[in-house]
Amino acid sequence: MRVAFLADALDRQYAGVHIYLYELLKALSRLPTKNEYLIVRAVASDDFDGLEELVVPFRAFPGYKAYRLFWELPRLLQQANVAAVIEPAHFGPFNLPKRIKRVTVIHDLTPLLFPHYHVFHSQLLQRWFLPGILRRADHILTNSAHTQGDLIKFFPKTQEKSSAILLGKDESYRPIKSPKVLKQYGISSPYILHVGTLEPRKNLVTLIKAFHKFKRDTDSPHQLVLLGKKGWKSSEIYEAIEASADRAAILLPGYVEQEDLPAIYGSAAFFVYPSYYEGFGLPILEAMACGLPVITSGVSSLPEVGGAAALYFDPHNVDQLAKLLTKLATDPLERSSRAAASLTRAQLFSWDQTAKATDEVLYNLISS
Repeated sequence: MRVAFLADALDRQYAGVHIYLYELLKALSRLPTKNEYLIVRAVASDDFDGLEELVVPFRAFPGYKAYRLFWELPRLLQQANVAAVIEPAHFGPFNLPKRIKRVTVIHDLTPLLFPHYHVFHSQLLQRWFLPGILRRADHILTNSAHTQGDLIKFFPKTQEKSSAILLGKDESYRPIKSPKVLKQYGISSPYILHVGTLEPRKNLVTLIKAFHKFKRDTDSPHQLVLLGKKGWKSSEIYEAIEASADRAAILLPGYVEQEDLPAIYGSAAFFVYPSYYEGFGLPILEAMACGLPVITSGVSSLPEVGGAAALYFDPHNVDQLAKLLTKLATDPLERSSRAAASLTRAQLFSWDQTAKATDEVLYNLISS
């Protein structure tokens, strides 16, 4: 039975959905399965051994994006005789006959929970399309129990047709160090690390304030490395950085090549993720797999990832976070025990497990 993945995110997006899709498809390509997977994407590749690709290039003319979503892709999918279509970016699939099962993936519900963190057109599109997408979906995948709970709270009828499947980790994330990589990005030890797009939901202003208290109280040599691209509505973050008395100790390396990330994780003193809300929180898992102690906010899905290995704080409480920074920076025994707990915790997650669970849900859906 053929299942098509709408995989434009592989070629047109380089954050969370891209990582989810790439790693899931790689794991599915290794999996013995009764399903036959078809990857629908804009650019041909040989990334996924044994998985067929249907290449549908993007066209540079006004209105093509909507035409592609609502007419071109549905027509091609019917011609490909697929039994199910999965949309990993929770925006579709659209215009399919009832004989083709529709599956959508919900990574988080931030446009509904925190609309002020999104640009207006994103809020509008979610309000217009999401209720219909979920109503027509034959099944919905979420990446944590918390996200599934949010989904059911907003859309109660999804309870009987949704599944929570936790994400995995790339095996390249392991405890390694590389002075060459650090030098390339202008980073020197010791440093506290955050990885993620610089946007309001990541709560980086609280981290910057807590870092100042930590530096003031301890006179520590630690730098704060904020790794990631500039996101939307990020002006307040950059203003807080520039206004900080510790500006010289705050580094902004920007985007980092994927192959360099494990070494940057592995050389950090510890990892901090103060986000107000996450659908999963993949950087926490990556940090733990690299043997880092983790501090994160105790909200949304983050405790599902960090378990008992991580240290938690109220994301609105600067003083709590500052105390945890001090605790890990000044207590080597605490750092050591938390690092060991992180490695143990990370072993519970794998993309192979994610792929197996996803494959099973899809097979059962098509067979029903």
